[in-house]
Amino acid sequence: MDNLNSALGTWNDKLAEIWALLTQDPATFKGGGIWGVMLNINGALKAIGLGLLVLFFAVGVVKTCSSLADVKRPEHALKLFIRFALAKGAVTYGLDLMLAVFKIVQGMVSTIITTSGLSGSSGTALPQEIIDKINQVNFWDSIPLWAVTLLGGLFITVLSFVMILTVYSRLFKLYMFTAISPIPLSSFAGEPTSNIGKNFMRSYAGVCLEGAIIALACIIFSAMASSPPAVDPNVSAVTAVWSYVGELIFNLLVLVGAVRMSDRIVKELLGL
Repeated sequence: MDNLNSALGTWNDKLAEIWALLTQDPATFKGGGIWGVMLNINGALKAIGLGLLVLFFAVGVVKTCSSLADVKRPEHALKLFIRFALAKGAVTYGLDLMLAVFKIVQGMVSTIITTSGLSGSSGTALPQEIIDKINQVNFWDSIPLWAVTLLGGLFITVLSFVMILTVYSRLFKLYMFTAISPIPLSSFAGEPTSNIGKNFMRSYAGVCLEGAIIALACIIFSAMASSPPAVDPNVSAVTAVWSYVGELIFNLLVLVGAVRMSDRIVKELLGL
């Protein structure tokens, strides 16, 4: 029973940490130290982004203009000027744009959690029937029961760390997108290279939307966990515990799989 309670305690702790991370502002995570470093890198890369801005603009002029006469045409020159100005604004104020997208998606996540009525506070616990059967086991029957609970507890612990690593990877991707954003955003200056910036923004929006998919997966699991697996009172303790652990691991596998598939689901939604 200690093996199962320890594994379920680890799982509930990681699940509660996921609920906290889904609504976590990267600027306040770990005291804001990581965010400060990313902002410094973003500021340093702006200078490189502005240099690339001129390069991409020149490439765009060469690719879209067949001769110097095309550049002298007022409508074409105005189009090039507007594109350059917008690209300059994207590099300079791109971080503000990305934060606005992030706040919109975070509002969606908060709405999903609030509407579901689940806050992640309810954890998975051993049913009383399982506890009673374990307490009635004699010494010899406790040996295979100990092996079953040890393997089940180890599997549950591994699944909990796999799931939390996936959620942490989303947060780290947000930091990486923030730090390197001036480089791909500078590609908006040239029409032939503008797809780089478009794909970057779509990928960033996809990383933000992963939070909503993960929240939905956790809500579905919480609804499933509210009705624990049925325990047959007529079977032995080892069989009852094995049946309970097997069904519980299956439910946890479904949740871990849904969390890990969140990036694939978002890519299908956005056509990435």
